[in-house]
Amino acid sequence: QVQLVESGGGLVQAGDSLRLSCAASGRTLTRQSMGWFRQAPGKEREFVAAIRWSGDNMNYADSVKGRFTISRDNAKNTLYLQMNNLKPEDTAVYYCAADEYAYSWPPLRYAYWGQGTQVTVSS
Repeated sequence: QVQLVESGGGLVQAGDSLRLSCAASGRTLTRQSMGWFRQAPGKEREFVAAIRWSGDNMNYADSVKGRFTISRDNAKNTLYLQMNNLKPEDTAVYYCAADEYAYSWPPLRYAYWGQGTQVTVSS
C-alpha cells in the first residue's frame, strides 16, 4: 500500500520561498509520474505541477509558471515543490499525488494522495 506524506508547509510573507516535500513509502514510485495539487478554502482542488516518472519532463499551471519548480529524487522516493516569490493567492492546502499507472506521461489517473500540507502566505 502506498503512503504519501507531505511536509514543509507553513506561514510566510509574500515574496518568501518554501520547499514542500512528499515522501513515499510502501512501495517505490520511481515508475510513476507524480504531481502537486492545491485547494484553497471554498475552491475546488486545482492542478499545480506534474513531473514525468523519469524526471525529464514537467508541466505547470500558468499561475505558478516561472515561480514554482517540481522535482523528484527517485533514489529517496521523494517529490519536491520549490515555491518562490509566493503570493497571497498561493494560500492553500497542497497535496502530492502519484499516477496509478507506470511509465505514463502525462499521468493517466492520480490514484495515490497525501494528506496535504497547509501553505499560508500573508500580504
